[in-house]
Amino acid sequence: VQLQASGGGLVQPGGSMRLSCEVSGFTLYTYAIGWFRQAPGKEREGISCIKNGEATTYYTDSTEGRFTISVDNDKNTVYLQMADLKPEDTGVYYCATPARARTDCSRYTYLYHTWGQGTQVTVSS
Repeated sequence: VQLQASGGGLVQPGGSMRLSCEVSGFTLYTYAIGWFRQAPGKEREGISCIKNGEATTYYTDSTEGRFTISVDNDKNTVYLQMADLKPEDTGVYYCATPARARTDCSRYTYLYHTWGQGTQVTVSS
């Protein structure tokens, strides 16, 4: 089971960016995939999660309405489309999945077993 996050970089405030989480070693449709971020000096927080390729949950008031999670089952990839980015969105973004299939989405990091390596997002002018 592996997750590979990519798509980060430097973007100006107000800009957009799409992160990708490519998964391998398991059937994407049966697992919840969560996106998390860790800002400098802060704890890792849950942003959003998708399960069964359809159900989506958003955990952070500051990103809801600006961030959209989606999935392409044919490409085994989960996306996080980010719009109207703000400097406070800066951080390392991770995707993760629980140890067992059909586990519900959760905002809590300890419920996730396998993590991607993270991709840095920097929002700055």
